[in-house]
Amino acid sequence: MIDSIREWIANNEERVTATYHHLHKNGETSWKEVKTTKFLCEQLELLGIPYETFSDHTGVVGYWGDGKEGTTIGLRADMDALWQLVDGEWKANHSCGHDAHMTMVLYSIICLKEIGFTPKGLIKIIFQPAEESGNGAKAIIKKGIIEDVQYLIGTHLRPIQELPFGTASPGIYHGATTLLKGTVKGVQAHGARPHLGINVVDSLGAIIHAVNAIKVDPTKSASVKVTVVKAGGDNINIIPDLAEFGIDVRAQENEVMKELIEQVKYAVITAGSVNNAKVEIDIMASMVAAKPSLEVESIIRESIKESLGEKGLVDSQVTPGGEDFHFYKASYPDLQATMVGIGAGLSPGLHHPEMKFDLQALQIGVQIFCLAIGKLLKQEIDYYVR
Repeated sequence: MIDSIREWIANNEERVTATYHHLHKNGETSWKEVKTTKFLCEQLELLGIPYETFSDHTGVVGYWGDGKEGTTIGLRADMDALWQLVDGEWKANHSCGHDAHMTMVLYSIICLKEIGFTPKGLIKIIFQPAEESGNGAKAIIKKGIIEDVQYLIGTHLRPIQELPFGTASPGIYHGATTLLKGTVKGVQAHGARPHLGINVVDSLGAIIHAVNAIKVDPTKSASVKVTVVKAGGDNINIIPDLAEFGIDVRAQENEVMKELIEQVKYAVITAGSVNNAKVEIDIMASMVAAKPSLEVESIIRESIKESLGEKGLVDSQVTPGGEDFHFYKASYPDLQATMVGIGAGLSPGLHHPEMKFDLQALQIGVQIFCLAIGKLLKQEIDYYVR
């Protein structure tokens, strides 16, 4: 099975890399992946695979197979880039590997198509928008795309701190993530008469101290930190009356996250309003913690060993990052869903504006996906070699 896939990859490496570079150069932020959606639609058209787009948001889902017999599986790749300062320029930048994820999913299908494979079942090729917003998966779920899916596979490049190049893991156990945004309203005054105003900077200081004082069970992995603070204008001699702040909350367990959110809201409102300022705080995005799906993980485990050998297989990784992929299983508890971790020599780290990785990881991802598809559909791929 692996020989035919490796032969195809060896003959198409430049093609795979070229597509990655195209996607990387044309990154688009959450809900704005218009050109990316168009490009992926064009690729599906070239393959003769019917697809569905959406009138109210970006993204595309391809449908390969008639679905009249066999298993329904989903392959999911996220699409959006981050808005970052890169070499002095603010731009949409793929520093989280979503360009690589799209490339791997797309070329898994292209590879299988071009070696003559025909699925006995249905493969849903899900290019999902807005993962970074925490709401992209929810949009796909709302459309009913996942209702009949039995197995769902996603992927994510892993930083070098977690997986070295040439290794892969059958699962990534992300924690829960909540991003909160707040405002503080005070009263402006002259800097010489601070008693006539309400200084929102004082409120911000109190909020930061209160957030840093939050504690949960130390045996449970969790963190809370203020990550955004904005207040005042260009004039230093004015007591500022408006401030904004952001808080990043992480927990490896959903139950701990619930406890943390209650504490954060109480701490922020209580501390920030001690000087009579008015404080508001809202959840902007949230992601649930992963729930393992051991059946599909075992299939991915076999695919990794066949692709990379015993030494290339690493146990499922626990990571403090967040991923909206896990909303799929949260919405459909019987769904067998997992994210494949791909070791790529990725450094300095995810979300760093100058993130780099070994592009050979793209071929590794394609191999693993192709093998997993054959195993999930219980089909022998070598039979289709022309």
